[in-house]
Amino acid sequence: MEKQDLASARRRMHSPNIKTRKRALKIIHEIKHKKQQTLLNKQ
Repeated sequence: MEKQDLASARRRMHSPNIKTRKRALKIIHEIKHKKQQTLLNKQ
């Protein structure tokens, strides 16, 4: 099982492996989506 944090995902974006990049991009999008949702809920 790999780490699901933002720093690890950004590091994996430099990988030559396409599947690894796609997984990392998905994690980054999820984190951005969650962050946006929390900002909207606070208002």
